[in-house]
Amino acid sequence: MTNQANSTGANKISTLVMAAIYITLILSIVAIGVGIAAFYETGTYEVTLYLLAIGFIAMALSGYYLLQSRKHTANLKIEAPKILTTIECVKCSIKTTRDFQRGDYVYKEIEKCSKCEDMQVITAIYREPTAKEKEKEKPAAV
Repeated sequence: MTNQANSTGANKISTLVMAAIYITLILSIVAIGVGIAAFYETGTYEVTLYLLAIGFIAMALSGYYLLQSRKHTANLKIEAPKILTTIECVKCSIKTTRDFQRGDYVYKEIEKCSKCEDMQVITAIYREPTAKEKEKEKPAAV
C-alpha cells in the first residue's frame, strides 16, 4: 500500500500547488472587482487599467495551470493487472491457463478433462507478471 501511494504520489499534483492556483484565481477576481470599483469611485483610468491587467493576467495564468493539471490527471492511466487461472487434470496432469472468471477459487472442480474424462481442478490463481517483473526474474548473465 505504501509503494502504491508513493508511485502514484509522484504523478499527483500537490495540494499546496492547487491551493496556490485557487488563491491566485480568487485574488485575480478581487483585483478585477477593485479595479472596476476604483473606476466608478475615482474615475481614474491608470489604477483601473493596472488592476484589470493584473487581474486578467493572474486569471489567465491560474486558468492555464488548472487546465494543465486536469490534463495531467486525465493522462494518468491505471492498468488493472491480468489475473490468470490454472486448471489442471488430477489424473493426466494436463494444465491449461485461462483468464480469471468471477467465482473461481483453488480446488474448485471445473469441467471434465477432454483426454481422460476426469474432473479438472483449479490449482492456481495468480497475477500475470509484467514485462518489468519478468526482466527482474531472469538470472544475470555470467
